[in-house]
Amino acid sequence: MKRSMKIILSSKIHHYVKRLSIFLIIVALIAGMVGCASSESYALAIISTAGGNVTTPGEGIFTYGAGTVVDLVATPDVGYCLVNWTGDVDTIANVNAAATNITMNGDYVITANFVQGQAIRDWYDLDGVSNNLSGIYVLTNNLDSTTAGYEELASETANDGKGWEPIGPYDEPYDEPFTGTFDGQGYEIRDLFISRPAENGIGLFGWVVEKGVIKNVGVVGVVVTGFVLVGALVGYNQGTVRNSHSAGSVTGDRWVGGLVGLSSWCTVTDSYSTANVDGSQDVGGLVGWNLRTAVSNSYATGNVTGFLNVGGLVGWNDDNATVSNSYSTGSVTGNTHVGGLVGENDAYVSSSYSTGGVSGNDDVGGLVGHREGYVSFSFWDTETSGQSSSAGGTGKTTAEMQDIDTFTDTETPGLYEPWDMIAVANPGTRNSNYIWNIVDDETYPFLSWQS
Repeated sequence: MKRSMKIILSSKIHHYVKRLSIFLIIVALIAGMVGCASSESYALAIISTAGGNVTTPGEGIFTYGAGTVVDLVATPDVGYCLVNWTGDVDTIANVNAAATNITMNGDYVITANFVQGQAIRDWYDLDGVSNNLSGIYVLTNNLDSTTAGYEELASETANDGKGWEPIGPYDEPYDEPFTGTFDGQGYEIRDLFISRPAENGIGLFGWVVEKGVIKNVGVVGVVVTGFVLVGALVGYNQGTVRNSHSAGSVTGDRWVGGLVGLSSWCTVTDSYSTANVDGSQDVGGLVGWNLRTAVSNSYATGNVTGFLNVGGLVGWNDDNATVSNSYSTGSVTGNTHVGGLVGENDAYVSSSYSTGGVSGNDDVGGLVGHREGYVSFSFWDTETSGQSSSAGGTGKTTAEMQDIDTFTDTETPGLYEPWDMIAVANPGTRNSNYIWNIVDDETYPFLSWQS
């Protein structure tokens, strides 16, 4: 039996409804075919999402002899790309490739999945983002030292030893910010190397402005060195960073952060960094200088070292900026204005905490080193931090920091508004209806989105 299908609908709603109907019909037809087909032939059912079509062998139901290798070609519409093939894909040669093949060892139903944007499959594709800084891009797989283009573009020997050239350069006269959208889809960019100690705006992305969006991506195993505006993901962020993370080491002079160097008039949310960070001034585990920006639902665990305005999460929280529902656990070492969560707070901190060891010489605090702003509903661990005082917040013992009543009981000294928190059975169980989860009397609070 062989049938072909071609679906052309202008309405996306109609498209999806019809695709679902076709899928159910296909499943029913295959079920019927299994009973009547010989043992030496199998059925292949092919469908696709909006944004393209399968042009070889087509879409519908096809029959092939056992062991037949069938070519698959997915053709995206203009402005779309194939993300992957899903379904019965065990015998597909490359589930991420638009042109691949499948070996018929059984009855299969497969789907070609398209999304809006240009596919990023290797380091060459990633480097090509610089040719259109306003485009829409989709990472379709992890990139690492074994991926094509690494040696030429992102290794220790690339670009005369400077490594990766940031997307959206900041340094004059070549400054051209990224204004597009980059969706990592949960994949990671690994082994990134940058050594540009005299340059500004250093990271995977150098400068992202208002319309720019970086989301759902990790930069892991990075070694990043710059001068000013240095972060593993973005050196200078004026756009949106969401659901992203970093790990490795980040080094610079000023405005240095584990994820973002300077974040100004923008948003950083649902993100984290485990990177170790080293700088001179305005140095933070997640963000170095947080200027008029909302940092929320985020955390940092790396160790942070600097001189002035050094914090486990944010070095300098400045000018109407907000840090909320966030925490840090790494050790913090500096000279002046040194805090477990924030080094210098001239804005707002709420519903946040820190547990890391803190050391310095002047204006040193368990939660905040120095402040002229506001701190509310926030805590630090007096035992693990080694600090009995802070420029804001309430100090608690380790046992108290692991007690849900500390955060939800309005009678608790220093707490006037309960945290959005619920107790769960163990760290592996999450209740996403609340911002915070805790295993009562066993763990510190953690964000419900954490895996």
